[in-house]
Order: sequence, then structure tokens, then C-alpha cells
Amino acid sequence: MPNSSSISEFLLLALADTRQLQLLHFWLLLGIYLAALLGNGLISTAVACDHRLHTPMYFFLLNLALLDLGCISTTLPKAMANALWHTRAISYTGCAAQVFFFSFLFSAEYSLLTIMSYDRYVAICKPLHYRTLLGSRACATMAAAAWGTGLLHALLHTATIFSLPLCQGNAVDQFFCEIPQILKLSCSGAYLKEFGLIIFSIFIFFGCFAFIVVSYVQIFRTVLRMLSEQGRHKAFSTCLPHLAVVSLFISTCMFAYLKPPSISSPSVDLVVAVLYTVVPPVMNPIIYSMRNKEIKQTLRKLFGQILLQHQ
Repeated sequence: MPNSSSISEFLLLALADTRQLQLLHFWLLLGIYLAALLGNGLISTAVACDHRLHTPMYFFLLNLALLDLGCISTTLPKAMANALWHTRAISYTGCAAQVFFFSFLFSAEYSLLTIMSYDRYVAICKPLHYRTLLGSRACATMAAAAWGTGLLHALLHTATIFSLPLCQGNAVDQFFCEIPQILKLSCSGAYLKEFGLIIFSIFIFFGCFAFIVVSYVQIFRTVLRMLSEQGRHKAFSTCLPHLAVVSLFISTCMFAYLKPPSISSPSVDLVVAVLYTVVPPVMNPIIYSMRNKEIKQTLRKLFGQILLQHQ
């Protein structure tokens, strides 16, 4: 049986069996990837270029867009290359890099979404203290904490999982390297150390989830007590995009990792993985810009300036 020292590459799950379908998947993934790059790039550009958007909410949105760009860039380019070149291989180092960067960016994004719920809580429930509690230094510290938490999480998991002896071959039942799939390749009983880290991560996950739920319970209670219908509408319009993004993120994650084993299969796992790795980075810019007048106005202004320069 192969062990971790003798494995130089892993074999990822093929997206399709036939060459025609592989090429179809390549073009489909390329379109999705370009859409994610465009959407998150436009959000980042709008926030960076317009001083009116230099507020805590948009600062966190800029960080979210950068994390989404990183997440989708960690998984899709290799999947597209394998589909195009009709191969399944990924190097040992490349697989470790995928595990590290995906864990880093994914954890940082969840931490950031938790911080964004706090931002909405303070803005609606404690508006008089908003500038005090969420000044520029506080925002930078919270964003750095989100990125730092993701980095620490990724370092611990990657170092632990790639120190395990691998006895079950090198075929990964997923289109990218992720922790559960690498664990399946480890020797029996060797994964207890990583299992402890996973249990700790689950506690952190549900702790953040509880914080988000409590924040929104307080937000809805405050909004429903507002006498002005216009005030209620404005408050809901600032919260609904974040709530939609959080719901999309958490629901796809929970279905991916907590689904019953009876419905688990390589094809189902592949579809679920696409849902939680591809859908949020593509949909988040759409959700945030759909009802956001400030971002729409900034983008129109930027495009107008570009068109004037080329006339």
C-alpha cells in the first residue's frame, strides 16, 4: 500500500467521462469563473474608488469580494485545466496548497460574515454608537482578525492532515483537494489528531452561527418596533443582502458536511461541492448590487468616465 512519503501526486475526480462532456464542462466553468471575477472585481473597484462607500459596511463588503475571488480561484482553475487537458492529476504540493488556501479563505469568509452581522446589529440597534464602536481602527482590527483566524485554521489543519500516513491510495473523490477527502485516504486510526481539530472547528462554526442568529433576532425586534414604515424599509434593505449571503453560505456548507451518509455518493458530493465552492462567489456580488443604489450609481459613474475617455 502507498504511504504519504511515496505519493507524489493525487488523482482528482473527473468532471465527466467523455471528452465532449469534459470540454463542455471546461467552457461552463470558464464562464462561471469569469462571471465571478467580473462581479467581485466590480464590487471591489466600486468600493475602492468612491469615497462615499468608505464606510464600515462597504469596507467589509470589499473584504468579502476579495475572499470570494480567492476561494473560487483556488478550486476552479485546476478543475478547468484538468478538463481541458484530459487529466486528473494534481501534484502533492498542489494538493496541499489547495487544502491550505481553501481552508484559509473559507474560514476567513465565515468569520467576516459573522463580523458583518455585528456591523448590521450596531447600525440598527445602536445607531448613536455606530461611529464609536465601528471606527476605522476597529474595522481594520476586526477584518485582520477574520483573515488571521482563517490563516491559523488553515495552518493547523494543513500541517496536521499532511503529516498523517496515507494508506488508501491517491484517488480523491472530489474535483479539488479538501480535508474530508484527504482524511479518507489516511490509515485507520491515524486521523484522531485531525478529528479533534475538526470537532473544535465545528464548535467555532456553531458559535458563530449562534452569534449571527442572536444578532438578527435583535435586529428584527428593533426594526419591528420602528414607527416609520420608511425607516423599517430602509433597515430591512440594508440587512437582507447580508442575510441572503449568510443563508446561502451556511445552507450549502451544512448540506455538504452534515448530509446523511445514505445519500452520499461521488456524483452527489460533486454537485454539493460545486454548490458551496462556486455558487456563493458568483451570487454574492449579484445579491449585494441588486438592490444597492450606491454601488449601482458608482459603477455607472465609473463606466461613464471610461466611455468619455475613449471618445
